[in-house]
Amino acid sequence: MDWRFYKSIYDVSLHHHWVGTVFSDIEKVSIPLMVVMTAALWFFSRPGGDRKWKLACGSAFASAALAYVAAFVIHHAWDRPRPYESHHISHPWSSTTDASFPSDHASVSYAIAFAVVAFDPIAGAIFLVVATTIAVGRLFIGAHYPSDVGVGLVVGLLAAGVVVRLLPRFVSWVVSQVERVSDPLVRPLWR
Repeated sequence: MDWRFYKSIYDVSLHHHWVGTVFSDIEKVSIPLMVVMTAALWFFSRPGGDRKWKLACGSAFASAALAYVAAFVIHHAWDRPRPYESHHISHPWSSTTDASFPSDHASVSYAIAFAVVAFDPIAGAIFLVVATTIAVGRLFIGAHYPSDVGVGLVVGLLAAGVVVRLLPRFVSWVVSQVERVSDPLVRPLWR
């Protein structure tokens, strides 16, 4: 069933080459974009003001790290080949040969998005749209089976849940340490 879903989605890119090309271009900037968006939250927080976005930023980066580690462990427990490797498909948009399950891109981007949602639902919705675009793009460029992306979503959700629910004191402590350095540098920009 996973193969049939994969084939039907990827066939769109093969028949409409521009779709695969657009998503390939999106994929090239996807993770750097998520990092920049997340870091921007920090600088939207007025020095000495509400720390909500700083906490969202810290939690998002911690969630991304946890999701990446979880995906790494799963990759080594089950080294599922990429769909184009298993089925010998001509593949113009992706050529990586690391494990396919779960999608690192989906895991990390959803971890960031769900962590931001926990602090600001409106900003989080924007992050979720970007994360979903990244995840769907992984399907259209043929890099993953749909289950790889679906499990990536679950990994991201769980990682964000662990960080937001179980590690808020740690994140708050890290934020306070970074604030000591960043606030004096950013304060002149807020005047």
